[in-house]
Amino acid sequence: MPNFNEPLTLKSGLALKNRLVVPPMTVVLSFHDGAITQEEVAHYKRLSQGSGLVITGTANVTPNGKGWPGELSVASDDMIPGLARVADAIHEGGAKAILQIFHAGRMTSEKTIGEQVVSASAVAAEGDGFETPRELTEAEILEIIEAFGAATRRAIVAGFDGVEVHGANMYLIHQFFSPHSNRRTDKWGGSLAKRMVFPLAVLERVFTEVKTATSPFAIGYRFSPVEGTDPGIRLEDTLALLEELKKLPLDYLHVSLKHYARKANSENYSEKPTLVYLHEALSGSNLPLIAVGGVRTRAEAAAVLENAELVAIGQQNLVEPNFAEKLLAGQDDFVTKPFGEAIYDLEMPHPMLKYLEKRYATPEKKVL
Repeated sequence: MPNFNEPLTLKSGLALKNRLVVPPMTVVLSFHDGAITQEEVAHYKRLSQGSGLVITGTANVTPNGKGWPGELSVASDDMIPGLARVADAIHEGGAKAILQIFHAGRMTSEKTIGEQVVSASAVAAEGDGFETPRELTEAEILEIIEAFGAATRRAIVAGFDGVEVHGANMYLIHQFFSPHSNRRTDKWGGSLAKRMVFPLAVLERVFTEVKTATSPFAIGYRFSPVEGTDPGIRLEDTLALLEELKKLPLDYLHVSLKHYARKANSENYSEKPTLVYLHEALSGSNLPLIAVGGVRTRAEAAAVLENAELVAIGQQNLVEPNFAEKLLAGQDDFVTKPFGEAIYDLEMPHPMLKYLEKRYATPEKKVL
C-alpha cells in the first residue's frame, strides 16, 4: 500500500509530491460569464495546502455546455488570464493544477444556457425538472469535440499541469456512453462499442493538443462506473471501456463514487466493492487510479489506497483546509467538532457553505 507521502510520476512526466488529491468540487464562485473571481482564486489557494494534486471544478468548453450559474468557463480565449490566476494560486500552495473540462449536455436548463438543452438523443434525464434535450447533429458533435481540444490548448497557455476530461456524473460524455441517454442508430450510438466512440474521439482530440505543451502536461479521465437507470451503464460496460482506455496515453483515471466501499448493481460483480473490481481490471496497466468518496479520516484514506494509487479527499478538505498537512504529519485529531458544526468555524465560499449546511448542519445550528 502506498504511503501518503510517496511521490508519483505520471506517464507525461508530471511529478506529484504525494498521493493526496483535492477532487473537483463545484463552488459556483465565477461571474455569470464564467470568468474568475478573487474569491475563487483564494479558495483554490486555500485548498492546495499539502495535497499533491488539485483538480478544479467543472469548466464548460462551450456556452451551451454550461451546467449552472457561477460555473468556470474555458470556452473562449478571454478566459485564459483568469484561469492563469487559478493555476498560479494552486502552484503557490505547492500542488499541481488540473483543469476539469466538460459539457453538461442535458444536465442543464434552457434558463441557464438560453436555448434548448442538447444531448446524444432526445431523452430527458430521470427525475423532476429535467428538460427534454434536442439530439445533437453530427456537425454539432464534431464542433464539441473540437471545443474540448481548444479548451485543452487554453489550459496549457494558462499554465495548468493538465486537464481532466469529465466523462462522469451524467454529463455529456457520460450521456453518449449510457444506453439510457444514447438511443442513436448512427456511428455515435447503438452498440456498446459505438457508445464509446464519442468519449474516445474527445480524448483523441485532447491528446493532439497536448503536443503543443512545452512541459509535462497530464490527461486524466473521470468516469462513473455504474448508473441507476434502466437501461443504464452497468459495471460490465465500464470494464469494457477500461480496456479501451488502457490503450491510450492517459496519465490517470478518476472514478466517481459516492463512497469508496460501495458495491455495484451487477449480479456478476456483487461480492466486492466496485473499487476493487476496477483496480483489479487496471492491474499491470501502469494507469494510476484516483478514488474518491466519503473519506474523512486517516483510516478511510488508507483504505482507499489499498485499491487505488491516489486518494481524493473532498468535503473534509473544505471544512478542514489543513487536513492534508495534518494527515501527512501523522496528526489524527482532525476535527474536534461534529462535521455539521465544524462547517461554521471555517473560512469557505458562501455558496459551498450553504450546500454543506443544507446537507450536514445539526438542527440547532441550521440557519437556512
